[in-house]
Amino acid sequence: MRSCLWHSSLSPAQRKITWRGIAQGESKVVIGARSALFLPYKNLGLIVVDEEHEGAYKQEDGVMYNARDMAVVRGHLGKFPVILVSATPSLESLLNAWQGKYEHLHLPNRHGGAEMPEINLIDLRVDKPERQHFLSPPLKKALAENFQAKEQSLLFLNRRGYAPLTICRSCGYRVNCPRCTSWLVEHRSLRKLECHHCGYMLPYPEKCPECEDMNSLSPCGPGVERIVEEVKEYMPQANIVMLASDSAMTHDELKEILDDIRDEKYDVIVGTQIIAKGHHFPKLTLVGVVDADLGLSGGDLRATERTYQLLHQVAGRAGRAKHKGRVFLQSWAPENRVMQALATGDRDNFLEVEASEREEAEMPPYTRLVAIIISGIDEEQVDGFCRQLAKLAPQNKKIFTLGPAEAPLAKLRGKYRRRFLIQADKNIHIQKTVSHWLSSIKIPSKIKVQIDVDPLSFF
Repeated sequence: MRSCLWHSSLSPAQRKITWRGIAQGESKVVIGARSALFLPYKNLGLIVVDEEHEGAYKQEDGVMYNARDMAVVRGHLGKFPVILVSATPSLESLLNAWQGKYEHLHLPNRHGGAEMPEINLIDLRVDKPERQHFLSPPLKKALAENFQAKEQSLLFLNRRGYAPLTICRSCGYRVNCPRCTSWLVEHRSLRKLECHHCGYMLPYPEKCPECEDMNSLSPCGPGVERIVEEVKEYMPQANIVMLASDSAMTHDELKEILDDIRDEKYDVIVGTQIIAKGHHFPKLTLVGVVDADLGLSGGDLRATERTYQLLHQVAGRAGRAKHKGRVFLQSWAPENRVMQALATGDRDNFLEVEASEREEAEMPPYTRLVAIIISGIDEEQVDGFCRQLAKLAPQNKKIFTLGPAEAPLAKLRGKYRRRFLIQADKNIHIQKTVSHWLSSIKIPSKIKVQIDVDPLSFF
């Protein structure tokens, strides 16, 4: 049976060959990213959506769509089965299973009889790291033990670069991006500060841009580069590799690093979520999460669900073969129900509580949300248009419109951004309602309006 891959790193020639093989029915199995849904299949009979909870299935640039939901639609239209797979299913999919719309299959054990890892919570209020360091004494001890046992360790921190913020010790100035509402991230190996939203780069300044004090700029907080530096200081004999999207920028580079890890060329892997799921490393028996609280803050209604999913996935890298795994979660709030659910392994109770809270708050998956993002280079024009749009916003017992308000990223790539958020009953034809609302006013040529039905992010 012939199989093929479909992803953005294919060359034009590879893309052409793959496309022809699918159209002619020669490729029977296609393993691909979300755009693989739209390939010209001759006789499509099954779609498997792996890690169906993943936010990466939602395309947020250009035409906004959720590939998981589109897969379900395509299966419905073609009258063939769709399998949604995840160890940490999304509440949307679970609710469909609870209501009998989806058949729910449960795998009670890990593949090959491997045991679930032991989860340890480290209270950073008690076991404090040394000053200007980020690994607690229990985690450092576990790393040393694993190194002595000639087993591999993974340190997880979902933050690229050396430090997420650079601040002046003299005047308190924070180095930010001139085009976005965000701080510049230090990449020490490149001696540059970079915006991870628009790509703006600045050579590392010798003096503060505000007060011009020399050598006063200081990194705040850790990124993976800083964790690598700390591990090298503590374990100079260990072979360490960093794995992030900017250290493995191509498919071939990523494959080479992953093969080297499997071949046990590295003792410690320091990585972002690129390493968190889908990989099997037989000798990896220790996972340390440097900042388990990282995803819990902010205004995202799915913050607790996503944090649980990500930490559960990264914990699952430990002990996947014959050796039992250990996981250490460093947290400032180990009493948080996400941390407790991970420590006890009580996934179902956590999800039931999460679902109950969403239902009480009338939030998805029990209602529908639509985000309307207004952007433009002229801030006054954007605000003026939003005021006009607000006067016509749909409001009744079953539809509630919030906004306009500044987006969390109020400026992105040089454009000012405002948001409306519509909350509606699930029985409302929300697309029709939004279309009618926006057609009631002329949109200026320099204003961009984006409609995000069922938004997954709120930046």
